Amino acid sequence: MNRLPTDVHPFEEHATDADLADLRARLAAARLPEPETVHGAGPGRRWDQGVPLADLVELVGYWRSGYDWRAFESRLDQLGQFRTTVDGLGIHFLHRRSSRADATPLVLTHGWPGSVAELAHVVDELADPRRADAPAFHVVVPSLPGFGYSDKPAATGWGTERIAAAWVELMGRLGYREFLAHGGDWGGNITTVLAGRFPERVLGIHTTFAAAPPGLTTDGLTETERRWAEETREFYAGPRGAYAKQQAARPQTIGYSLVDSPVGLLAWILDKFAEWSDTDDSPFETISRDRVLDDVTLYWLTRSGASAGRIYAESHGALDPDLRVDVPAAITMYPRDVEKCPRPWAEERYRKIVRWREPAAGGHFPSLEVPEQFVEDLQDGLAAVLAARR
Repeated sequence: MNRLPTDVHPFEEHATDADLADLRARLAAARLPEPETVHGAGPGRRWDQGVPLADLVELVGYWRSGYDWRAFESRLDQLGQFRTTVDGLGIHFLHRRSSRADATPLVLTHGWPGSVAELAHVVDELADPRRADAPAFHVVVPSLPGFGYSDKPAATGWGTERIAAAWVELMGRLGYREFLAHGGDWGGNITTVLAGRFPERVLGIHTTFAAAPPGLTTDGLTETERRWAEETREFYAGPRGAYAKQQAARPQTIGYSLVDSPVGLLAWILDKFAEWSDTDDSPFETISRDRVLDDVTLYWLTRSGASAGRIYAESHGALDPDLRVDVPAAITMYPRDVEKCPRPWAEERYRKIVRWREPAAGGHFPSLEVPEQFVEDLQDGLAAVLAARR
């Protein structure tokens, strides 16, 4: 297990000084619109039309003169970066083996607008936990096709089903015949497909995403569960879900702006960190500027604004309504996430839920918003999954 397979290669990528100078020059030359026109300036209302000008100007200034991309590059190198080709596509991934003999393989899958930057800072604690009673994991964090340092698909077909099959191949290539899986957002969707399609390989899952089969009634749901169902319906039916429709229908069109303008890319992604996090007025109440800029800068340097958005064109609304998950599942619904599934509905798809949690705090990005709580919940959830298999 200590020797790499011949088709897995160590990977390092360091941006050139010229690339970073170009980024700073583009930030300095950015043309900005006038301030937003909103009703009132109280907490939350400032964002009614999107990212407020003052907030963006301040963050652009920090990105240009205070942010240290080299520190994040070093962090990725310390964790261990690799590349391999699966199904004809180059896949980048982090791989951190635990020092514990009882460690279980675990694949963590990010979503959009995330990346491996969303999970890199929790890998060490998952591999070698400080809690003596916590499970340990051999952690694998792939970059989705079209994201980060993975290749950009040159043709259609790289939807969630194909990605899940690629993850099975990847884990097997690393020597992990059986493994656990976790994900949120698109990563939760892919984790669901992994568990449903490959139960002989997936020991169990933890997810912050649960998608019920369509057509279920609200009869018998609690008041809170009914509110969840209505909020989720409104999110996708109304203007707040427009980003998903745009990327599903016209990822190439929005992609030109995201690849050509760092300020445009920052605003597009920052808007989601703000709206989907458990905060009152700014995502930076719980998420550091550096964490957001790690993610955005990775998108910028890899020119992946368009290619990452294409996952919506490939898979938006495409989860098989008949797919069922029969391996043990631990599910966590964070209170300020944008899509929350009532447990009775989740049980129609995930038929062996061994642990269900509804924390008091956290939104769509719990690994960034409440990292210690996220790690503990993931550890305890997967411990329950493993216990259910004994």
